Amino acid sequence: MTSFSRGQRVIGAATHYVENQPPWRVDVDEYGSNAPLVSAVDAFGAGWADVALRDAGALVGSAGFQRDAELANVHTPVLHTHDRWGFRLDEVEYDPSYHRVISAALAHGAHTSAWADPRPGAHVARAATFMLFAQVEPGHACPVSMTHAAVASILDSPWVAQDWLPRLYSRVYEPRLTPEAKPSALIGMAMTEKQGGSDVRAGTTVGTSMGGHAYQLTGHKWFCSAPMSDGFLVLAHTRRGSTEEGLSCLFVPRMLPHGMRNVFRLQRLKDKLGNRANASAEVEFDGTIGFVLGEPGRGVRTIIEMVQRTRLDCVLGTAAGMRQSVAEAVWHARDRRAFGAPLVDQPAMTAVLADLALESEAAMLTGLRLAQLFEAEASDRDVALRRLATPVAKYWVCKRGPHHAYEAVECLGGNGYTEAFPLARRYREQPVMAIWEGSGNVIALDVLRALTRDPGSGTAFADELATTTGASSALDAHVERALSLLRGLHGAEPEEAQTQARRLTESLALAFQASLMLRHAPSVDAEAFIAARLGDDRSAQYGALPKGTDAAAIVARH
Repeated sequence: MTSFSRGQRVIGAATHYVENQPPWRVDVDEYGSNAPLVSAVDAFGAGWADVALRDAGALVGSAGFQRDAELANVHTPVLHTHDRWGFRLDEVEYDPSYHRVISAALAHGAHTSAWADPRPGAHVARAATFMLFAQVEPGHACPVSMTHAAVASILDSPWVAQDWLPRLYSRVYEPRLTPEAKPSALIGMAMTEKQGGSDVRAGTTVGTSMGGHAYQLTGHKWFCSAPMSDGFLVLAHTRRGSTEEGLSCLFVPRMLPHGMRNVFRLQRLKDKLGNRANASAEVEFDGTIGFVLGEPGRGVRTIIEMVQRTRLDCVLGTAAGMRQSVAEAVWHARDRRAFGAPLVDQPAMTAVLADLALESEAAMLTGLRLAQLFEAEASDRDVALRRLATPVAKYWVCKRGPHHAYEAVECLGGNGYTEAFPLARRYREQPVMAIWEGSGNVIALDVLRALTRDPGSGTAFADELATTTGASSALDAHVERALSLLRGLHGAEPEEAQTQARRLTESLALAFQASLMLRHAPSVDAEAFIAARLGDDRSAQYGALPKGTDAAAIVARH
């Protein structure tokens, strides 16, 4: 043994070296390395998109793209209300990294490819593309999602659709507000007001007819998503002369014909918990021009087509975040050693990673199955099913997101809690999916509304669950309890039904996910998911898997 005198300098001691740290997780194919996603895309009819998805997966997994994702969240948007001479400018400046991210997403069709090139599996392929980009940088996914979803609300209004849909379908990105007509466009949304969030009928914005489809708007919006978009869907109470038409949906362009700017006064940007790469603003309308979509006074009916699809993207975005959490946690555990062995081989850690992977796979399958229900060739049964399955999935998957991200942060220990790693950003990001397009109670009540207004949705949901009857006794018992609760609430007093809305929604969601896992995941994954979520010895925390679960096999697949 070597001894040293007091005060003697030790040259080259081990503490001067970085050891037992995993390498950077960069330059990976985020699609090809995600075996559950590859399998599901094929199962849901979009196997033809494999080459394009692998290209997107390699891009978002590259060091350059990941660096842009980081920079876009570090250098957050800046509002410029006026130019140097005092004229209204109302522009938001983004870091160049953000523009590179969103340009790549559009080039790969993450926004409107399913509309622009309709074919079997198009919505599934677009959903998978959207998830790949949202996995690495979620902020830009807001305008990408709204642009995709807005098509459904614009389609039946040719006075807007004829000029704007070709721009929405374009894969070119032009961030500037230019006086000449742009070849491409992004769409935002402004619904919430100061005095009422989810209660959109409490809004005070008014629109006065100018003749034809045009209205002048006066009012405000408390949350305007992606304020540098080229057009916005806005709700306002409209009137024509002395006739009150009711709540209408209007399309508000940032630029008017002949290169004039519409009145769109950005008051301030929101200082948000997460989603920091994307701007959200307060906006005032004062003589702002908008064009009605659909029928005047039927605004909720018109915009709900957009809302259904943005709720779908909330599910997809949350699932994308779960995949990021699993990928980063497993990567860390494979190369980090503790107590004489890699973390991934430590039984307690293996169980946590496996449980996180099961949650991620169930969320991904839920999102892709929902996307399949929105295909152009969707049957009447599919339309009925998506009416109920969308709020059911949005409620449950999005609520699972924050806890899932937190558990993944813990897998990385202190590293996970620092901004040098992406999971701290992910942890802040996940709650927005549960809030955007209706927070928990609003969505649970929409489940009741779907069952009341579209009784066929409940029947279609039961038919979906019946496809796996007999495959699992635990699932069969759970399905019977869920459907019994559903039948019991049919015709119940509103107060009673509302007290059980969350319980019903959770029960239906777990039944839906378990059925999907049985149909599309390996038996070891499906059986573990059902036992961990529905079995007699289920637990509230991740990592408490039933005895006998082959956790290592589950982790290896992910």
